Amino acid sequence: MPPRSPLPPRHGLQAAWVRTPDRGKESPEWETLSDFLFFKISQQAPTARMLADGRFVLTDGTPINGHEPYQPHTFIWFHRDRRDEAEVPFEIEVLYADERIVVVDKPHFLATIPRGNHVLQSVVVRVRNELGYPDASPAHRLDRLTAGVLVLTTEKKWRGAYQEAFRHRQIDKHYEALAPVSDLLEFPQTVRNHIVKERGNLQAVVYPDREPNSETLIELAERHGGTGRYKLTPLTGRTHQLRVHLNGLGIPIVGDPLYPIVQDVDLDDFSTPLQLVARELTFTDPVDASRRCFTSNHPLDWAPQ
Repeated sequence: MPPRSPLPPRHGLQAAWVRTPDRGKESPEWETLSDFLFFKISQQAPTARMLADGRFVLTDGTPINGHEPYQPHTFIWFHRDRRDEAEVPFEIEVLYADERIVVVDKPHFLATIPRGNHVLQSVVVRVRNELGYPDASPAHRLDRLTAGVLVLTTEKKWRGAYQEAFRHRQIDKHYEALAPVSDLLEFPQTVRNHIVKERGNLQAVVYPDREPNSETLIELAERHGGTGRYKLTPLTGRTHQLRVHLNGLGIPIVGDPLYPIVQDVDLDDFSTPLQLVARELTFTDPVDASRRCFTSNHPLDWAPQ
């Protein structure tokens, strides 16, 4: 584990770090710390600029210029440059907060955690910066395009208990979605299959010959013309599970840019939200055994009839 960071958080994010390896037969013979940083970070221009600006520091906070002789087992700290991001023009509503958890109603298009093209525009960073919870961390995740109830812990000491509750399926989850109605389908019905979402692929893949690893109870709750409001109860939590299961029935969720086909949608296009909401979470609190129930206020937008 690294020592304590000498740099304070920036934009709600902790500083990144790298460690120089010990000298060994298979280690390159770097002469200076800059040689190591150019090798490790692999971005010549940004690295040179950051060195010139004194943005790399040692554990005691001393800035380095890169000309220092290479030293093995040395921690170097820095904040990464952030890409420009389109601001997601929707607010986060706080449904509940106490000393252990803060429960928010996540809007569509806002990522849960900072990653890739969505760093500052993520629930975690916004909650840390805007709502005054500097150590907030999600107990579970929602897709960027999915709105609804999201539970975060306020401090690291509470994180494990709540994450374990989600990991061990001790949470009752109910979603709602708008999708076409088919007279060829009967509800309620349970969909089970084997889903794999590989890193780098936009769509998840179903392998019908493999043992099922996903399960969703699907109920048709309401119908207006050719569109239905479906209540979805997932018993597992595979990536894109609900979207894949409805698409597999031939009734893809309204506004889905990935299923059945991948559509080219700009990251700053917020005009067509995916009509999927994490409507309700119910569970027994893993710390004090109180009964918790939280409900999203996000409406579903019925397509014109």
